[in-house]
Amino acid sequence: MSGRRAVITGGSGGIGRACAEALAGRGYELLLVARRPGPLEQVAASVGARWMAADCRREDDLARVAVAAGPVDLLVHAAGALEGTFVSEQPVETFDRVMDANLRSAYLVTRALLPAMGAGGRIVFVSSTAGITGMKGLSAYSASKAALGELAHSLSLELERDGIAVHVVAPAPVRTDMIDLGTKRRMWLLEPEDVASAVAWLDTLHPRVRLREIVMRSVTGGPFAPEPIGERRGAELEE
Repeated sequence: MSGRRAVITGGSGGIGRACAEALAGRGYELLLVARRPGPLEQVAASVGARWMAADCRREDDLARVAVAAGPVDLLVHAAGALEGTFVSEQPVETFDRVMDANLRSAYLVTRALLPAMGAGGRIVFVSSTAGITGMKGLSAYSASKAALGELAHSLSLELERDGIAVHVVAPAPVRTDMIDLGTKRRMWLLEPEDVASAVAWLDTLHPRVRLREIVMRSVTGGPFAPEPIGERRGAELEE
């Protein structure tokens, strides 16, 4: 992978940080992007990457990222937001904010960096199983992730002629700052490194392979099952 370049959005922590560590280990030259400069700089220093504070919802910010990135072989879009409640209680502004963070950002960052990608390039969107089966109380988040999957599918069909692959990695809940560890919903969490390992594996595929989506869930029993968080509050809350 020496000489190959990757851009990782949401690189200041969680899944983005784990992806940075995995791809740095594969010899990638990395540009990490996130809104918070402090944590972002720390992660970049730990993996030997360049960094740029930018908001993936802003076209002018992404124009700066594109200039700084130069040629791009791999784009990992891990930036996003998790918030919301029941529709009857949720302001429209929350819906708009989540759609901007999870869907519009993916469209804008792809559009900004596509001119820098050539044959053999690869785009990976980090999504969620909420985009496959909607979650109660998270209508905006679920809708944004479902739409992200179809955006990726359309892009895959468009970019095949250019030799650029597009993938979605859709994990169930992952142990990141987005997850409320005090939740009453019983969950078995994946680790950020689990998702990063899937991203790194995708990068080993030959460009002739089209793989639309990887869906990941933690095991809930047996010797490798993590300790669940939350409480059992009725069968409807169990995965």
